Amino acid sequence: MVKRRNQGKILCDEGVVRVNGTVVKASKEIKVGDVVEIDTVNRFLKFRIEEVPSRKTVSKKKAKELISVLEDRRKSISDIIDLI
Repeated sequence: MVKRRNQGKILCDEGVVRVNGTVVKASKEIKVGDVVEIDTVNRFLKFRIEEVPSRKTVSKKKAKELISVLEDRRKSISDIIDLI
């Protein structure tokens, strides 16, 4: 996940965030059970939403409880070169 909401908005604006397989805008409302994918140049992260917090800010400890990581992969240099 990202540390700041603004970073999340930038990733959405760049089209690298998908929810349930669909590219989304930052305004997309997330629901329990949604599968989120963030596919950047050097990392692929896929997780399922287990709980949606009632507050906008949560602690790091609580944030880890809100999702289940399905895949977290750093991309190798050869993966990056294949994109060029």
